Amino acid sequence: MAAIEILGLEKTYSVGFWRKKPKYALRPLDLAIEEGEVFGFLGPNGAGKTTTLKLLMGLIFPTAGTARILGMEVDDPKMKAQIGFLPEQPYFYDYLTARELLEYYGQLSGVDPKHRSRKVDDVLQRVGLPQVGGVQLRKFSKGMLQRVGIAQAILHDPRVLFFDEPMSGLDPMGRREVRDLMEQLKHEGKTIFFSTHILSDAEALCDRVAVIHQGELRGVGAVADLTSSVHGKVEVVWQGTAVPASLRALGAECHITGDTVRAVLSEANQDTALEALRRERMRLISVTPVRTSLEDYFIQKLQPGVTVGARA
Repeated sequence: MAAIEILGLEKTYSVGFWRKKPKYALRPLDLAIEEGEVFGFLGPNGAGKTTTLKLLMGLIFPTAGTARILGMEVDDPKMKAQIGFLPEQPYFYDYLTARELLEYYGQLSGVDPKHRSRKVDDVLQRVGLPQVGGVQLRKFSKGMLQRVGIAQAILHDPRVLFFDEPMSGLDPMGRREVRDLMEQLKHEGKTIFFSTHILSDAEALCDRVAVIHQGELRGVGAVADLTSSVHGKVEVVWQGTAVPASLRALGAECHITGDTVRAVLSEANQDTALEALRRERMRLISVTPVRTSLEDYFIQKLQPGVTVGARA
């Protein structure tokens, strides 16, 4: 069963002096996310990612279309108890401590009072804030507040999680910890739908991704499929700082970093290049096909005139 079903969801605003000009924040969107899947919703700023999440949360109302989460309509109170949400810029009562805030959210989300304190301790541990539960939120950094936001989203053990830019404001170590947490949640069977424009995070975490631009779905696919195609080029890496002239004659793009040289060239010239390195007695490190990256796919889908061949 699909955990999230989006059926023709659309959001249009009226703009201009007489409010007669339509602005499409989200064009009709059809999408399905399976249970237990980590799904990345990719797009540049202003693409419609946050609008989509707000529609799914019931924070704004659609112009047309509908959506179902766990088979229930988005305005069903029973469904609300099964989801967790981290907004892009969460605002908390900053004179509360992290523990007080989570106790409050635990009451709102119906966590059993007998186990609430233990659950608060558990989620503070999971997001890497076990030592600052008694500190007021006004003293927290942006990254620490982001972790508190994730803690409140997972406190009541929801089946489906919605994260809007979950890596925002985190340093590299914090991003790694959040990625590890999201992988743990996936192993627990949670469905995770998150928006981001940090493609390396999406490539590391997601089973599938969708690209949205100017409110329009541009493509959907499994990350493994999108990054499996080969460009017909190989990367040859060897130790040293010298580049044989015969390699440059093959049209290789060479980059020297420290005592290592990386050369990208046509796959048809691979054997000739390796023979040249043998003649020069260079120490070969690796030969790797150059594959399509998620960034390549993303940029391609943002180009004007790209045919929309998306499938849910």
